[in-house]
Amino acid sequence: MASSENKSEENSDSKESFKGKNSLDKSDADFLGLLKRRILGATAYSWQGLKACFKHEEAFRVEVFFAVFLLPLALLIASSAVELVLLIGSVVFVLIVELLNSAIEAVVDRIGHEHHELAGRAKDLGSAAVMLSMWLFIATWLLICIGWD
Repeated sequence: MASSENKSEENSDSKESFKGKNSLDKSDADFLGLLKRRILGATAYSWQGLKACFKHEEAFRVEVFFAVFLLPLALLIASSAVELVLLIGSVVFVLIVELLNSAIEAVVDRIGHEHHELAGRAKDLGSAAVMLSMWLFIATWLLICIGWD
């Protein structure tokens, strides 16, 4: 009797594992729904951030203008996939750092407009990060354009 119970348990276990491999069970469907909501939500917030930065930050608008011009140019200049990634990556990196700098400035300004040493330091550090990203951008484009080997 015990052996027939074990066989029926094994049989039901194999049916469940077979079902799990070929179809989505409820927990998988819930996870995919959660993933979809998270991705859509994150994308919406990201677009809001990009639009806000473009609206409120002159430096970001200037950098986007240059990016619109430079990204297609990178396709013409690059002689390999690595060069293309470096050219495009350096432009996008400047935009990313500018977004982070703008976020730091917004938080500091939200706290207060009175002069505080740490607030000034935070803004200066963000500005320095943008400057370094621009130096990296310039070095990358110059070295690739002059054909540094």
